[in-house]
Amino acid sequence: MKRITVIGPGAIGGVIASQLQRSGTEVNLLATPRSARAIREHGLRLVDNGTLHVDHPRITDDARALGVQDLVLVCAKGHSLLTAAESFAPLIGPETVIVPALNGIPWWFFEGFGGDLQGRRLRTVDPAGDIERFLPSRQCLGCVVYIASWVDAEGVIRPGARRRLVIGDTAAGAAPDRLERVASLLERAGFDIHRSADIRREVWLKLWGNLTMNPLSALTGAAVDRLVGDPATRQLAARMMEEARILAEGLGIALPMSTEERLAELDVLGPVKTSMLQDLEAGRAPEIDAIVGAVAEIGDLLGIGTPFIDAVLGLVRQLAVTRVPPAA
Repeated sequence: MKRITVIGPGAIGGVIASQLQRSGTEVNLLATPRSARAIREHGLRLVDNGTLHVDHPRITDDARALGVQDLVLVCAKGHSLLTAAESFAPLIGPETVIVPALNGIPWWFFEGFGGDLQGRRLRTVDPAGDIERFLPSRQCLGCVVYIASWVDAEGVIRPGARRRLVIGDTAAGAAPDRLERVASLLERAGFDIHRSADIRREVWLKLWGNLTMNPLSALTGAAVDRLVGDPATRQLAARMMEEARILAEGLGIALPMSTEERLAELDVLGPVKTSMLQDLEAGRAPEIDAIVGAVAEIGDLLGIGTPFIDAVLGLVRQLAVTRVPPAA
């Protein structure tokens, strides 16, 4: 894979791009005009183990300048894809491998799923089918990101020590070598890669934590350690997680641990600010629908009630309306 583009070189995309670049793999960056200007002026800056790395990959705000790519890593926020997916079309050819490194339920989730929900398009994720039209599910590899990272006020990316990516094919019949080519490329760049035979289970397992910690942190302003350490918010998170566990069973997804075991994993994260809280503090629109709204919608599709999830969804949507400027 020689032609590689990272879309959205922020807290996650910037880590991926920086490590690929430093491993000897040339990458292109596709960013918003504002981000592109900043990276052209200052470089792609990342602090790793106390060392500042400054890379100067090719960057543009116009996909037409790059043309068709072999590999596209989509690291933009899920809700931004609704308006931006068409602009990515010049990057995508029939053989392009697409790796969406996103939180929440991705647009490809029910492609190849089987059963009554086969091919179902979630209105909370891709209401008009535009994302699917320009970023076809059949060309996607699923990716679950375990990287705690943030961008400071100076635009410097500051990741934690953990750099784990779980990847897996989204559909049967995919080219047998595409998963291995991408996995090997990322391993050479220093990522801890887990190859999954059931990527939808991995998506749900990560979502199990994001579904609770993201909106609760946005509503309270608290980091993860305070949310799981307080008996009342821990109990609320447990109720939401139990509803999500029941939905997983309804989808035929067998989660490998109990609700309390998943909460125990959150106990060790410490004072981490979730992406939703970081977005609100920066005046950006938070990523609500893919993380919370899609789960509530799946409950409706299955005919399974999710009253705790629904209540938190309503509250965090109202918070976003009152806290984020209309243009965000």
